[in-house]
Amino acid sequence: MTSLVDKFGRQISYLRISVIDRCNLSCFYCMPTANGCSRSMGDALDLDGIVRIVRAAAVCGISKIRLTGGEPLLRPDLTELVENISAISGITDISLTTNGALLHQLARPLAAAGLNRINISLDSLQSEVFQRITRGGKLENTLTGLLAAYEAGLTPLKINVVLLKEINDGEVADFARLTLDRDIHVRFIEFMPITGDSHNWKKHYQPIDIAMKQCASIAPLLEEECPENGGPARYFRFKGGKGKLGFISPLSRHFCSQCNRLRVTAQGKLRACLFSEEEIDLRPLLGQEDEVIRAFSHALTAKPDPTCLDSDPLVRCRPNTFGMVSIGG
Repeated sequence: MTSLVDKFGRQISYLRISVIDRCNLSCFYCMPTANGCSRSMGDALDLDGIVRIVRAAAVCGISKIRLTGGEPLLRPDLTELVENISAISGITDISLTTNGALLHQLARPLAAAGLNRINISLDSLQSEVFQRITRGGKLENTLTGLLAAYEAGLTPLKINVVLLKEINDGEVADFARLTLDRDIHVRFIEFMPITGDSHNWKKHYQPIDIAMKQCASIAPLLEEECPENGGPARYFRFKGGKGKLGFISPLSRHFCSQCNRLRVTAQGKLRACLFSEEEIDLRPLLGQEDEVIRAFSHALTAKPDPTCLDSDPLVRCRPNTFGMVSIGG
């Protein structure tokens, strides 16, 4: 087994794979148009292709896999895919990001197949606000899915909340209190201008420090050690609380120097950075594991210098025509 270390000393142990580029919601910060999530940008990788990529990644020293989308629960063979990945030597952690709307049906089968953890995108606890953000979604579906995941043992359950000024910033305390008596991690994330809609971004962007102050006004925050291979969040806990609070600041305090991940799009393109347009097409290589391994090594050359990033988020976050759904959230 080899290891992936880029020229800036970052060890890559985490691969995010978009398994589908469609979604059953259409959140305005993810998709530039209201109907964008209903169409595909091309044929997604089949199960065998994804498994081949993960096998090669494991040989390279990657141990953590996150399945994303689009909405991965729309993929009919998702449970089988998780089962296949969990059988690959070297893969020690399999997680999934979902909006939770279909999770009430799939939480237990996915847990039985080998899924370890789940992240649920949930940006409001108010039905009308949730509907506005998602362009028509139903809050009760996601809450039912969240409960199902919790009961299936997919814990610690993580809730991802994109901070949106003048939309959900008044709900920070409500989300934070969920961690007091449940093994839930609530993670607040800064709104990124990924769709190129600078007007909406400037109107609704809010630095993470404001959410931290709101949480600290409830009770003192005790800083927690970041779990190994745990990603970019800074974690805290309320004294006596069962869960954790995470704060993710890709813009106000970027964490590029700590990046430990690569990405594979739904169409099989390997990306070294969320904000880079450079990619390697893995599809033609899938019959040759050595070539896929070589592609992983080559991708490291596209990892940007964390000391040379543009300070303007509208420049740093190069807009993507189709939004996050085409790259993997």
